[in-house]
Amino acid sequence: MPTPARRCAFAVARRVFEQGAYADRAFRAEADRLALEGRDRAFAMSLAYGVVQRRATLDHVIATLSNRPLERIEPALLAALRLGVHQLLFMDGVADHAAVTESVDLAKSAGSRGHGFVNALLRRATREGREIMDALGDSTPPEAALRHSHPEWIAALWWDELGPAEAVALMRADNEPPESTARVNTLRATREEVLGELAVPARPAADLPEGIVLDAPYDLHRSRAFERGALMPQSRASMLVARAVDPVRGERVLDLCAAPGGKTTHLAALMGDEGEVVAVEADPRRADDLRANAARLGARSVRVVVGDAAQASFGDGYDRVLVDPPCSDLGTLQSRPDARWRKTPAQVRELSALQGRILDAGAAALRPGGRLVYSTCTISGPENMRQIEAFLERRPDFVANIERFVQTLPHRDRTDGFFIASLERHG
Repeated sequence: MPTPARRCAFAVARRVFEQGAYADRAFRAEADRLALEGRDRAFAMSLAYGVVQRRATLDHVIATLSNRPLERIEPALLAALRLGVHQLLFMDGVADHAAVTESVDLAKSAGSRGHGFVNALLRRATREGREIMDALGDSTPPEAALRHSHPEWIAALWWDELGPAEAVALMRADNEPPESTARVNTLRATREEVLGELAVPARPAADLPEGIVLDAPYDLHRSRAFERGALMPQSRASMLVARAVDPVRGERVLDLCAAPGGKTTHLAALMGDEGEVVAVEADPRRADDLRANAARLGARSVRVVVGDAAQASFGDGYDRVLVDPPCSDLGTLQSRPDARWRKTPAQVRELSALQGRILDAGAAALRPGGRLVYSTCTISGPENMRQIEAFLERRPDFVANIERFVQTLPHRDRTDGFFIASLERHG
């Protein structure tokens, strides 16, 4: 039998590629079913996520070595091949013979009679795979998209917006493990208390008094600190958003598109849970998750409202408004391995139009002299800077402080790619 960690990764890959499952949800389900812990769970995640992220590059190697088109390879065999080639080319700590043998056994375990094909191709990959990889360039968007396994349209978008060197560095970083961070909920505990409670090495995050960085794999959702509401898994970039809103005790704050509540509850904590945070979420189930998170974190100042954030119907006179609309998520490709394959240029255009409507609704709810913060977790001009430029043309009573514009980049800042703009309403 293949190792449990590889069986987990195999099941996740098949569910993602054959059933359209989300990689993170499929992984948690499979890892829990197999009771994976510690190093086995970390290895399974690295393998499963890596195979999903590097699909385009892996398929290029397989197609080059195969005597049959990819579409004619049985799905179970293709999943086994992807796992095997990924281990051979991208996981230095795995012995070649283990990568080959275990992948062949995975194909057998699926009831396939093509395990001999898997064995032969992977043995060729041990000899020729590195040469195929080394022949791939990244001096144009199509070349970089193949070498670093991104859709060509994303490579072209970043090429235009960031320049070739930055675009290549960003795509390369997207295939590396994300930084593991969490926000200490100061309504429940201090950072020192949580650091002393965690079972893995961790340290304070620079410039974020409530942030911690974990230096080893750890399932935060199963920790005692999470259960008692002392922490919330959250990237450093995400924590910057509530800091940009900068709420004051006793104020009224509107948070549009608020689920699952990481930023919402951060706002409540920064206010000392004094005042009111009206959290708007359109999906009733996600709104329930938001309520549950607020309750777990002891954020009693949060009031959840089920409604369409694009409709200006949540009252006015708010001191602060956070607009955190749906976006293309292109800044979170490290932690969402299948996201790059789900997005399309058409979605970016549709999202951009929706974001504009939600911005207008947020602006209508803000009092004169108040602050509006616009935030996305993407790296996309139409959703970020050009969105703000268009808004300021529509609303001359708003002023942008350019020093408060932030675009974090995973390869440069070692955190998610977030855009944050802070605007003030005058008159």
